[in-house]
Amino acid sequence: MKVVLLAGGFGTRISEESQYKPKPMVEIGGKPIIWHIMKGFSNYGFNEFVICAGYKQHIIKEWFADYFLHNSDITFDFTKGRNDMLIHNQHCEPWKITVVDTGLNTMTGGRIKRIQPYIGNNTFLMTYGDAVCDVNIENLVEFHRTRKKIATLTAVIQAQEKGVLDVGGNNAVRSFREKSHNDGALINAGFMVLEPRVFEYLDGDDCVFEKSPLQRLAKEGELMSYKHKGFWQCMDTKREKDILEKMWSTGNAPWKVWKD
Repeated sequence: MKVVLLAGGFGTRISEESQYKPKPMVEIGGKPIIWHIMKGFSNYGFNEFVICAGYKQHIIKEWFADYFLHNSDITFDFTKGRNDMLIHNQHCEPWKITVVDTGLNTMTGGRIKRIQPYIGNNTFLMTYGDAVCDVNIENLVEFHRTRKKIATLTAVIQAQEKGVLDVGGNNAVRSFREKSHNDGALINAGFMVLEPRVFEYLDGDDCVFEKSPLQRLAKEGELMSYKHKGFWQCMDTKREKDILEKMWSTGNAPWKVWKD
């Protein structure tokens, strides 16, 4: 089963980093966040990826083009008047990666529609290239298969960040308490399983996947939610990047489900 990664947006909310590179290439612990996401899928045996690139897409292509070289022990032999290379050991993951330029201004649904030729008539996984999670992908896929719907998304609780008020009819505060994890609302965290029929709900580069397509799927009873109570964190802002960086550097990165 292939994994589709949305990696083409401008990342304007983290412009400190995205002015130089696509947001999925912003590094956590010296590796792009998209690498962390791919390692998570690879841990469950999903090693074939289709990356929907757009903004500064050449940076994604160049990084993966050099990945094998940077993770191998190599002898460069110029003694015969040519550049002979002998690879001794390589430490790369068993990945097959297709990077597709899905356009500079294409919306999320349009990007998915553009990679249809690389998916064919097969079930596939899809997520965003800027959020990490410790969801069990095997369990997610099994949940999707047993429900027999077109789409399943992973739902997580977006924690409330402010104190909670109980306000009466006269605007008097009747009670106040600190926020609780359970105060948040369920949100779409990505990490989806999609049947190829989903392409029928997509049309044109202006199609926003999170609007009409998901709304139609929900209305028709074809959208399921897999509730995940574990870790999930997006990287929309520099502050969120710093949170993930601190977790990684202190050895407390819940999304690191793979072994070194």
